[in-house]
Amino acid sequence: MDENEEISKVLFELSSNRRANMLFEIAKEPFKMQQIAKTLDMTVTETFRHLQRLTDAKLIEKKVDGSYAITSLGTLATGYLTVFNFILKNADFFLEHDLSCLPYEFVDRLGELSNAEFCTEAVSSFNRVRKILAAAEKQFWTMAEQVDSTTKNPAEEKMVEGIDFKFIMQKNLAKNWAGSNAKVLVGSRYVERVPVALVISEKEASVVFRTHKGVLDYLGLFGTDEKFLKWCRDLFLHYWERAERWYPGLLIK
Repeated sequence: MDENEEISKVLFELSSNRRANMLFEIAKEPFKMQQIAKTLDMTVTETFRHLQRLTDAKLIEKKVDGSYAITSLGTLATGYLTVFNFILKNADFFLEHDLSCLPYEFVDRLGELSNAEFCTEAVSSFNRVRKILAAAEKQFWTMAEQVDSTTKNPAEEKMVEGIDFKFIMQKNLAKNWAGSNAKVLVGSRYVERVPVALVISEKEASVVFRTHKGVLDYLGLFGTDEKFLKWCRDLFLHYWERAERWYPGLLIK
């Protein structure tokens, strides 16, 4: 069997909702056939047939005690299925927004956003960002092309309190502020163009992608799930490490 045939075989086995659901259940913990049948409301005969197909595809394996456990191949498959399922469930959003600017590793990890909530109104999005800032006690990181005037003073107060504050601004914004005495922004950084907008606290995060027209429409994702938070923090640090340092009086060409 050549490589393409092997891929087709595995994809065919996962094209069944029954087998896909079965694989996700077994991924949580090993199950015996009768337990799987009961959990998924299937007959024993039907369950056996699907288990055999998943076993033949090397996605699961039967243990000595009779239970079925996921294989390393199966674990990889469920990871990609989670990403693909998340993308398809939100197809309209991804058709309108451009993720090509993201480093490949973050596109590969899109499944980590699957528990986040989509905010479909810009006003609601801004209000939620204000709430994230207000609730932040230890950390407030943000990457933005502009600053909402209503968050400027609260952000400064947080910095005075000693919160872990990091700010990546767009170059044109950095130029506008370079001649000011914005001491609270010392230690901030800037990039030529902000690829995505990020707001991150220790409790909640938000990410907004540009549309295919290059606009940040502030219709993004919000979440408190640890995987989502880690994805946002890792992405922020990716850009932070590559951004230029900013300080008052800096001459930016």
